Amino acid sequence: MSTSTAGGQGAMPNWQKMLGDHCSKNGLAAPEFHIVSDRRGGRTAWSATVNVGGGSFAARYWYDGQYLNNAKEDAAEVAIRKLDPQPFVPQTNYSGQF
Repeated sequence: MSTSTAGGQGAMPNWQKMLGDHCSKNGLAAPEFHIVSDRRGGRTAWSATVNVGGGSFAARYWYDGQYLNNAKEDAAEVAIRKLDPQPFVPQTNYSGQF
């Protein structure tokens, strides 16, 4: 399993890579990520969705703008857990969650 370091939290799974590997292994088109935003008062919150395997999967949380990659990781984690429900590591907490 590939890992990356984010927000000083130590080694974390690279969900985007795992999702890409899952798609390659199963003959699916590469994941297509979309960034979405929501103006909240004086700030903007960001999240992500990923289209893969005929489905669209949304990140569970909204993030501060500097953590856009974490939004994509979150969406990829949601997708891979639905598409390949094997016992993975516990849910990941990402920096910048609202």
